[in-house]
Amino acid sequence: MKYERTNVWDVLDEDELQALEAYSKRYIDFLSQAKTERLAHDFILDAAHKGGFIDLDEALEKGVKPGDKIVASNRGKGAALFVVGEDMLEGMDIVGAHIDSPRLDIKPNPLHEEGNMAYLRTHYYGGVKKYHWINLPLALHGVMFTNEGKKVDIHIGEDPNDPVFYINDLLIHLSSKQQEKKASEVIEGEQLQIVIGSKTSGSEDEKEPVASNIRNLLLEKYGIEEKDFLFAEIEATPAGPAREVGFDRSLIAGHGHDDRICSYAALEAILGAVPGKRTKVGLFVDKEEVGSIGNTGMKSHFFINTVAELIAASKEEYNELYLKRSLAKSRVLSADVSAAYDPQFKSLGVFEEQNTAWVGCGVAINKYTGSRGKSGSNDAHAEFLQEIRKIFDDNKVIYQTSELGAVDAGGGGTIAFILAEYGADVVDCGTAMLSMHAPIELASKADAYETFKAYEAFFK
Repeated sequence: MKYERTNVWDVLDEDELQALEAYSKRYIDFLSQAKTERLAHDFILDAAHKGGFIDLDEALEKGVKPGDKIVASNRGKGAALFVVGEDMLEGMDIVGAHIDSPRLDIKPNPLHEEGNMAYLRTHYYGGVKKYHWINLPLALHGVMFTNEGKKVDIHIGEDPNDPVFYINDLLIHLSSKQQEKKASEVIEGEQLQIVIGSKTSGSEDEKEPVASNIRNLLLEKYGIEEKDFLFAEIEATPAGPAREVGFDRSLIAGHGHDDRICSYAALEAILGAVPGKRTKVGLFVDKEEVGSIGNTGMKSHFFINTVAELIAASKEEYNELYLKRSLAKSRVLSADVSAAYDPQFKSLGVFEEQNTAWVGCGVAINKYTGSRGKSGSNDAHAEFLQEIRKIFDDNKVIYQTSELGAVDAGGGGTIAFILAEYGADVVDCGTAMLSMHAPIELASKADAYETFKAYEAFFK
């Protein structure tokens, strides 16, 4: 029989359609709130505590036993939720996602004035098309510290009563030379400067009257001085909530689908996971978009150190071999997005239709990612893929397989290869999406729901 994809909308009954819409509403609320990795972390920890998970320090003090639900936080930017099984040495079932997304980071010394305008200089984070970030209402999120050490949370631009911020472009009437440039050069990195004001301070003696007025406003409203930016962590994201798309409301447009569409599915799945023989883990990491580096990225030892702590707290004595056995016997869904086939760009030849995920056809399984000759990919083996296939079939999960573009067209990476280095079986499994890495991305409600069902089934 010829293989054909299944369209989710064709097969769900009325009860499941209602469950899909309810799930989509919860996800939209999350996506609208969790604009940064810090905000996503806070949402995850709050949900974990409400779901009966206890903090790692408390668990270690009490001793770890089967059935315990434990949450570990990594510096406010990552987390791991554990539902402890009968014996951690038997391995873990892990759904690992990342909660960072492409964005603009404010530079350490950002404020300047030119042409009666005050600006903040930025440095883009992750792979972006720089021209995407102009002519958009932007919000600022992050943390700053005053000279006295007081932490100031910055969230400006999401409330309808807040001001927003903006990166301007050259008017079309004067753009003939600009439009001759390559797309990668139409807007240069140093041109991504955010407009933050144009009103003067009222003092004729000021060399930078607009910037001076901004400095006064920051001090009056937030208690912040310009030098505090040197030690701050501020991100610019598109302002406003995620929205339903289409007359049929079948899609969701929002900032950070990559990879919060998978991380939210993993969160709901682990919150509903029932204790069993194997330990179940929802893993949420930072820095994937810049190589998974740093002490909040997947390449850090946060996760394996946490697993070691739990093993030590569940055994009378600790042995390093226990940790290695647990990791080597683990199974992992690397929960990350994949490219969806976009017929608008068929002529470019970047998609191979037969092996690319289609919108509305369920969660996407990527046997390999990488680029060109599968460089940098995990490339899951057939035996593990068959295990996943059976789990999904038995639980009526609608799925499809996918590549991240045609051969030699490009490619990308996930955290899969890092977890595989510990000996775990790993495969990439997540939601296919359109406009990936744009400030506002597009995904199907049906695919988001099937992604949740896939992770839920995996934990069963």
